[in-house]
Amino acid sequence: MDILLLDLLGKPMWTWAFFLAVVLVLLVFDLGVLHRKSHEIGVRESLLLSAFYISVGLLFAVWVWHFMGEPAAILYLTGFVVEKSLALDNIFVIAMIFGHFGVPRAYQHRVLVYGILGVILLRGIMIGVGAAVVARFEWVLLIFAAFLIFTGIKMLRDGDAEYDVGRNPVLRFMRNHCRVTDGLHGERFFVRLPLGPNGRSALFVTPLLLALVTVEVADVIFAVDSIPAIFAITTDPYIVYTSNIFAILGLRALYFALSAMMHRFVHLKTAVSLVLVFIGVKVIAAELLGIEKVPASVSLGVTATLLIGGLALSLWQTRRTSNGNSGGIGSAKTK
Repeated sequence: MDILLLDLLGKPMWTWAFFLAVVLVLLVFDLGVLHRKSHEIGVRESLLLSAFYISVGLLFAVWVWHFMGEPAAILYLTGFVVEKSLALDNIFVIAMIFGHFGVPRAYQHRVLVYGILGVILLRGIMIGVGAAVVARFEWVLLIFAAFLIFTGIKMLRDGDAEYDVGRNPVLRFMRNHCRVTDGLHGERFFVRLPLGPNGRSALFVTPLLLALVTVEVADVIFAVDSIPAIFAITTDPYIVYTSNIFAILGLRALYFALSAMMHRFVHLKTAVSLVLVFIGVKVIAAELLGIEKVPASVSLGVTATLLIGGLALSLWQTRRTSNGNSGGIGSAKTK
């Protein structure tokens, strides 16, 4: 059992094994128990599942507090809140992707499940590379900070500019180099169909697979913002990865509750933009002032205040929005 005590990215191997075991149990419970059969997830089920995942993420913060101390737990919570806020913004894009491909709500959960498996792998690779670079070249954090300020200001300037699904280069490549069916074939990502009257058949990809690939590409794009943001909070790879994954795990469940009312979050993007700018500014300010870093409790407080304020203001400003406008942007078929 000595292998569990070996160091992996600054933490004993057993801490990584514990985290991955928790994630595996959650996924098995979600897929094998709650969603063995495809069905349309309603708002009530979505909210309950979201509350469950958020609770697990917060319980993990208690575990971090117990085994790693209060500072590590506060850094974890700050990263969790920042990643959750960026994931909320990602819901806009996911809804547009499903609308573009005409994916029914009953099949959306399958895409999101496979999507999260890809996220766990891709985020692990990106965070591992980022941790190695930051450990070797600490000044990279200043580049991350400047990038976050630039991204935040760009988001404020662009406002409500929509994500253009059709312009995705990976999607165009797949359409040009793969056989794609005209419509969905249930939950299947691949289907074998006849090519002509001679009886030969070939493997086709379905629009459901295109939706999955597009969701994965969108997550990589969002990771370019979120990973520098959390590295600007802490350079501990364990805190960075665990807070990222726990925040994203609940994204699938939260999507079904919020996709139908995203039109009400009119100030969410502004709040997220200000959070990115704040995180970038605090890193550069700490360097200029010659202090080690802004206290984690301050970062958590400011981040939570900005996000809660943005959401509260959005809901108050749109409180008279008619129910007829809440049909969701992920249900219309535009393909």
